Amino acid sequence: MRLFPLLCLLVLPLAAAQAAKPIQISSPDGAVQVTVDVTAQGQPTYAVRYRQAELLRPSRLGLRLASADLTQGLKLTKADKQTAVADDYQLATDKRANCRYRANRRVLHFMGAAGAPQLSVVFQVSNDGVAFQYVLEGPSKEVQRITAEATSFHLPTSARGWLHPHAKAQTGFANTQPSYEENYQRGIAAGTPSTIGQGWSFPALFQTAGHWVLLTEAGMGRTYAGTHLAHESPDAEYAVAFPQAPEKTTPDAALLPESSLPWSTPWRVVVVGNSLAPIVESTLTTDLSAPATTPVLTEAPGKSSWSWVLMGDQNTTYDVQRRFIDYAATMGWRYCLVDALWDKQIGYDKTQELAQYARSKNVGLLVWYNSNGHWNQAPQTPTNVLFEPESRRKEFARIKQMGVAGVKIDFFGGDGQSFMNYYQDILTDAAQAGLLVNFHGTTIPRGWNRTYPNLMTMEAVKGFEFLTFDQRNTDQEATHCATLPFTRNAVGPMDFTPMAFSEIRGKERRTSNAFELALSVLFQSGIQHYAEVPEGMAAQPAYVQDFVKKLPPRWADVKLMDGFPGEYAVLARQAPGGGWYVAGINATDAPKTIQVDLGKLGLENGTLITDGDTNRSFSTRAVAGSTVSVTLPARGGFVVQP
Repeated sequence: MRLFPLLCLLVLPLAAAQAAKPIQISSPDGAVQVTVDVTAQGQPTYAVRYRQAELLRPSRLGLRLASADLTQGLKLTKADKQTAVADDYQLATDKRANCRYRANRRVLHFMGAAGAPQLSVVFQVSNDGVAFQYVLEGPSKEVQRITAEATSFHLPTSARGWLHPHAKAQTGFANTQPSYEENYQRGIAAGTPSTIGQGWSFPALFQTAGHWVLLTEAGMGRTYAGTHLAHESPDAEYAVAFPQAPEKTTPDAALLPESSLPWSTPWRVVVVGNSLAPIVESTLTTDLSAPATTPVLTEAPGKSSWSWVLMGDQNTTYDVQRRFIDYAATMGWRYCLVDALWDKQIGYDKTQELAQYARSKNVGLLVWYNSNGHWNQAPQTPTNVLFEPESRRKEFARIKQMGVAGVKIDFFGGDGQSFMNYYQDILTDAAQAGLLVNFHGTTIPRGWNRTYPNLMTMEAVKGFEFLTFDQRNTDQEATHCATLPFTRNAVGPMDFTPMAFSEIRGKERRTSNAFELALSVLFQSGIQHYAEVPEGMAAQPAYVQDFVKKLPPRWADVKLMDGFPGEYAVLARQAPGGGWYVAGINATDAPKTIQVDLGKLGLENGTLITDGDTNRSFSTRAVAGSTVSVTLPARGGFVVQP
């Protein structure tokens, strides 16, 4: 009997942990519900439901520090009251100009071993998804280091995924991977191992129980590394993975997250919906990112001519680029991009002449740079001028004085914390110099185009250039393009560089010209670089040229009209003046009839441009009424203009 009180004392903490009431957080409309609990071992978990559907089973939370394990043995000490979050802001470089974010916020506080930093988890639940971030606090003045995240996303075993294999660092052209340039695996069973062996990239799309889930991250500051999903995912549970060892700017630079306290991590983002519309239309990536910290530039989003993708390095010459400036002016486009080797094949003095000539035509000149320090072997120049801060600022001041409007910077080397800082150093210095920025060979957008308004676009996609490299890529163009509106382009501006009516030298393009025209609306980018060359554009019907000329330089809103990843996609984008443009593509190998409900957009009439008698011709007709029926051939497309 003397042992009974002692046994009670030993059992009580475990019983209390088991008996603790789970914490609930719901979206403003009550449809999205998050449940947070703590296991008997002190492991915090969260689960997500959409009405009656289970989207994420109990999934892990927690951080492992070099100095403390905050993944288990934790006690929930306090759950703050739920509060409302409201944020209204404007963007010039994304899918929606006027963004409205409403969410319910709740902060949960955990305590671990004595002396360990205090861990809090901040949840914000909106009608279109769930976001959470970790906050570490404590009296320590020492730099803390996170060695692993316990964070996981535990999907139902019946879920199917549209997933991008994460590349192995230091592979690919001139050691330039990872740069998010693979084809998506489409509709694979949740838990399928990665084809490359390095896990899956964000964003990751899943279908489960008739609902959709998109996983990504946002709000990337200077104290964290970019992450992805781990390779092994038994039982459809995906863990957060940190970058590979080579993914840092210098051998002694930070790879894994490190910071002093207090410390807030980026947001883990779970976009949800009972259809694909919330996935495509959500602005959570920028909703959860910091407001602008640099000045908004006088330069603006727009369209751009570009010789390189169809004409190659050898045509980065003065005469060819002057012709492409004239092309941009004729089309009413705002920019002309002069790609790699301009410093060698044109020279700084003649590039200044081009910039001044472009300004006389109301066109801004953009120029290309190699990002590299030690991490890649790409020979294209200018190189080794942007990595060191003093050299970078001097170069930016020089080209701004020459009349250049912005820069395209290529061949980044990974997602380590030092690279996250390098990106933001470039954006900050470019803003101070008055330059726009386009990142290529790059990581994914994580909301930076809100924080840094001079960031126009990012590649992070197997874009049009890959069609010119290998027939296998060309063969997959249609299905790849029909996947991107629901995945990569759903989380931020995407420099795919679409729309070519000309043939690709040495390759057979499988898509129709109307398919290519539809991409000019279907894909969103702050600066949209078109692949087509002057001769190819001039060969198209006048009504096609007129359509491209009248496309607005930016979009005010987006609506998904119909679609399924990898099969077909129909989107509507609203011009700043209020008119709606509709574009659709059929990625399948058979004809497909699509019903377009124009009444949802308030449209009563418009002009349809679609495929003609061959896949290299067009047809057009006026449309009226609330519904338009379009039969698209295999790998065909259409647009409707107001």
